Amino acid sequence: MPVLAGAEPFAHTGSTEAGVLLCHGFTGTPASMRPWGAYLAGAGLTVRGPRLPGHGTSWREMNRTRWTDWYGCVRAELLDLRERCDSVFVFGLSMGGTLTLRLAQEFGSEITGIALVNPSVTTLRKDVRLLPLLAGVLPSVAGVAGDIAKPGVVELAYDRVPVRAAASLSKLWRVVRRDLHLVTQPLLLLHSVVDHVVEPVNSRIVAEQVRSTELTEVVLRDSFHVATLDNDAPLIFERSLDFIRAHGPLGSGGRGAQEEGAEA
Repeated sequence: MPVLAGAEPFAHTGSTEAGVLLCHGFTGTPASMRPWGAYLAGAGLTVRGPRLPGHGTSWREMNRTRWTDWYGCVRAELLDLRERCDSVFVFGLSMGGTLTLRLAQEFGSEITGIALVNPSVTTLRKDVRLLPLLAGVLPSVAGVAGDIAKPGVVELAYDRVPVRAAASLSKLWRVVRRDLHLVTQPLLLLHSVVDHVVEPVNSRIVAEQVRSTELTEVVLRDSFHVATLDNDAPLIFERSLDFIRAHGPLGSGGRGAQEEGAEA
């Protein structure tokens, strides 16, 4: 099936010292991560931004994919980066953060550090419990894309949520929450004050249940859910590059659990 214009994966081969895998969100595309990838590539890093299976084509195709397909994609990219680079970082937005956490759980110290932007591990919506039943009778529901505060910015994503795929996402949440204690890598956690898609409880669960001894929280005060395309994007990019420099082959990090505002 043809890929939507702008939804293509991206890659840049730079330094062999550090590589970064960027994981986009549910029903989204690499377009939401492309500016971040360009910033990191401009700093000389090796960067990969894959397109998850079923994304960037049609929501109907996405309904034929499951979380194991999405995870298999980012896992393969990680394995490739590990062959090319001395240290590897994984950064994710929304469900991309969920996949990032799963990679961290599987690969442990083979991943140097992770950064999460508004990661999802659960939802407070009651109707999510009905997803397994709805999946058999309801193909899709209204979309959740485009939650951006910055005027004039449009997210390239589906305008419908494929229900069978959403039911699979809920299974991924359960797996990741169960194993959050396995996450020990340095962690940069960036989360928006106002997010109309992923509730604040998600970042709180992650912060409280991971076992990362180096955890830094950054509060995004001027962005909604798709913060990588929003007003706080420059802050995200800068903090993530600082994070890589602090934890790369020659760097050293310090215990954080510190909270920094977007104005910092």
